[in-house]
Amino acid sequence: MGPIETYFEKLLWGSRYMVFAAVISSLLLSLLLFVVTAIDVTGLLAHAPDYLAASADARKLLKIEMVAHTVGAIDGFLLATILLIFSLGLYELFISDIDAAKQSGQSVKVLVINSLDDLKSKLAKVILMILVVTFFEVSLSMSFTTALDLVYFSLGILMVSLALYFGSKSSH
Repeated sequence: MGPIETYFEKLLWGSRYMVFAAVISSLLLSLLLFVVTAIDVTGLLAHAPDYLAASADARKLLKIEMVAHTVGAIDGFLLATILLIFSLGLYELFISDIDAAKQSGQSVKVLVINSLDDLKSKLAKVILMILVVTFFEVSLSMSFTTALDLVYFSLGILMVSLALYFGSKSSH
């Protein structure tokens, strides 16, 4: 093996540290989304007295609005979780195992990532859950004017159900 080949291989192996940019960026975005979503939830909780003080007619509208905001908060936390899993997975795949996770003695199954396919599989499951939650959030504000609208809505529910079914089958 020549000195040029040795140098090139060391350079190539060291280039894996470029992944740090993605790891740190994803981690910071995850933290930001957790904070923003927690602030949104705090704002939602601050409006709870308004719901209790409202009349019966106003409560119906407030209830739908609060449920939609709650579903949106779940969406935010799921997206933050995706970014966290992505960050941890990239670090473990390209840089090093996370020793603190192994030394903690806790069984952290989300960190068991052996290949890029494992990481993609874990991310796909969380993304599927985000899509389901988003479908539910949009369905809260839908108004059905024709029978065809109801048929489309039921087909949407069927598609979501099939996606969840096949998503659970792929993990077995």
